Amino acid sequence: MTFPTGGDSGVADGDEWSYAPTVGVGPLRFGMTVDEVVEAAQVLGRAKVSDCARHHKVFSPTWKIEVHRQGAASCPPAVTAYVSQAVRLFCVAADAVTGPQVKYDGISLVGRDLSELESDMIAYAEAMDVYFRYNVDGCAGPDDPGVVMCGQPVGQVLRSRPLFMVTRDGANTEWDSMPSEEFRHGRPQS
Repeated sequence: MTFPTGGDSGVADGDEWSYAPTVGVGPLRFGMTVDEVVEAAQVLGRAKVSDCARHHKVFSPTWKIEVHRQGAASCPPAVTAYVSQAVRLFCVAADAVTGPQVKYDGISLVGRDLSELESDMIAYAEAMDVYFRYNVDGCAGPDDPGVVMCGQPVGQVLRSRPLFMVTRDGANTEWDSMPSEEFRHGRPQS
């Protein structure tokens, strides 16, 4: 059985990154330092490093690294990486519009209409006799604790913005590890 791969996802052409659970995504490996992430991200573009607000005292200081494509300074970052002082690189988010394409067993995860991705995940789970899961926001994705599917508003459509993660200091799950900036991505800040 063939599954759609999101050819009409709107994601920038030419970039396809691999994902390996607990290892990393594309050139980024979990456990990298800020400097290592900046160096590895050069394959995509230029990186900007900033401090993340410390919303939870249980987590060590965290830095956000926004990677913009070459010559696309006014566009959103294609990739946002999060590095904590304690565990180093623990989260990589691929932008729904400008991010590199990442597939999970042949299913494109980046920039997909969330309802279409859900249909593909259901069909995949039925055909392969495996599970898929929903996050607490109702986004369907692979049954892989290292992938947290999020929604990102793009025009009138909510598109998929996957986060590739490992748990960080003081967290029990990847969902608990999610940076506050990603939890509120695309939503009004209160």
